[in-house]
Amino acid sequence: MAEQQDVDVVIVGAGFAGMYMLHKVRSMGLSAQVFEAGDGVGGTWYWNRYPGARCDVESMEYSYQFSEDLQQQWHWTERFAAQPEILKYANHVADRFDLRRDIRFNTRVDAAHFDEQAGCWRVRVKPVFNPAGDANVQQPQTEVMRNVVLEVNGRYLVMATGCLSSANLPHFEGLEQFEGECYHTGQWPHEPVDFTGKRVGVIGTGSSAIQSIPVIARQAQHLTVFQRTATYSVPAHNGPLDPAVEASIKAEYPDFRARNSQMAKAFGSVLPPNTASIFSVDPAQQRAALEERWAYGGITLMGAFADLYTDDAANKVAADFVREKIRAVVKDPQIAEKLCPKHQIGGKRLCVDIGYFETYNRSNVELVDVRENPIERFTTTGLICGGVEHQLDAVVCATGFDAMTGTLEKIDIVGRDGLSLRDAWYAGPRTYLGLGIVGFPNLFTVSGPGSPSVLTNMLVSIEQHVNWIAQCIDYMRQHGHRQIEATQAAQDAWVDHVNAVAAPTIYMRTNSWYLGANIPGKTRVFMPLIGFPDYVRKCEQVRAAGYEGFVFDQASQSLPARVVNG
Repeated sequence: MAEQQDVDVVIVGAGFAGMYMLHKVRSMGLSAQVFEAGDGVGGTWYWNRYPGARCDVESMEYSYQFSEDLQQQWHWTERFAAQPEILKYANHVADRFDLRRDIRFNTRVDAAHFDEQAGCWRVRVKPVFNPAGDANVQQPQTEVMRNVVLEVNGRYLVMATGCLSSANLPHFEGLEQFEGECYHTGQWPHEPVDFTGKRVGVIGTGSSAIQSIPVIARQAQHLTVFQRTATYSVPAHNGPLDPAVEASIKAEYPDFRARNSQMAKAFGSVLPPNTASIFSVDPAQQRAALEERWAYGGITLMGAFADLYTDDAANKVAADFVREKIRAVVKDPQIAEKLCPKHQIGGKRLCVDIGYFETYNRSNVELVDVRENPIERFTTTGLICGGVEHQLDAVVCATGFDAMTGTLEKIDIVGRDGLSLRDAWYAGPRTYLGLGIVGFPNLFTVSGPGSPSVLTNMLVSIEQHVNWIAQCIDYMRQHGHRQIEATQAAQDAWVDHVNAVAAPTIYMRTNSWYLGANIPGKTRVFMPLIGFPDYVRKCEQVRAAGYEGFVFDQASQSLPARVVNG
């Protein structure tokens, strides 16, 4: 049973990228259809409802800037907004700009194939029933309802699928036998979860774990944290948003945004990065600079000195500083040492917390090192580590995401000459500017690999990408072009550039999800580009030069033999 629809632009995902892309193409007079697997807007903030979920970019910066009225009228209540408030903001935007009428919820994109003869993308979607796992949702009664297929033809295909949207679901022996509750932080139920009086295990100590552990510990009878790798985290010093701060920023919002856009991470102009080496000052001054940023809170710590990302000795000063802070908070010296990371600081995403390390001083919290004593298997009543069974009523898997490429590679995307995206990326993702991919005409990725994306304030990167894509489509319409595709030479040169920028940094010397190291079997490639302002300048140069590095209306260009032959 199939329906058909024709539109100018097909957009996949109704998070902040998909919503703004829809608003933008509508303003150009184009028809568009958005497909979203969830039953509401918000993207990552729709799915990640785990206890303590919160943004690590300050609220006044983590918001759209395309509408001055929206900027001025919306009021954030906290310095670092929590998930419910961010989701409320996303819903407000959807209502304010009447976006929902062109969003098809509870619908997952199965496949997208480029029809070379027709010059369009043929997109196949299927309904998703009960995406949030709500026990109260009635399931369809017939197989016909389950198998409804919608086929949509679009001249342009925009993948606004998000960088952290594909949950990394763990594979533990016996997990299916566990009779207790089991959750993943990235697929949290929409119904409230109450851990009161329960024995809870949290697997993982990344960002979602660091945010949720303090909240769960206050509810649970006993909390066991299963840690493989200790994580650097800095205090948020969160609180109600100071009305004076809000007023001062809103009084000069355009200038405030402009200053942030010149920051390497597209945020942080209130306490901008230091351009001096850590070794240009004496140890007392080093300490004072780190203390200033620690007291300010948030992830600006790594901006204390210019060489923390590139010089191992400089990085060690900052790492030792944070380890000292951990030891000062955690009362048990043995637990404190287990919580002190051994790797370089900043190579993995720096976390922001509210009372994380203090949680380990609670009598109902236990830390288990699964590097020393790996998880062997689950039982019906818990799990076994190092021969010891831990009795649990609930397990929270805070095991992260298949970042940046996971969702894209789950969709059957096929471009020219039968080339699948999975084959095109068999040795790791390759793009031009994180926007276009050789072999995939008229397909654009928002904050894709090869762009600054996850190393920046995502809202700023999203708007920059959407604006560029809209300008490109407008250029094609004005000049009578029907197709655009990245050239092989430009893509190869861009991949080399992304690698060259990352090569001298600690990112390349640290196993992280930036490299795909958290996913077994995934090719290790550093996926994001370091440096937002330089990237924007490059995008503008490409546009000003008539989209240099792209080719228009070319039926074919040679593809690598390994890819063509599969």
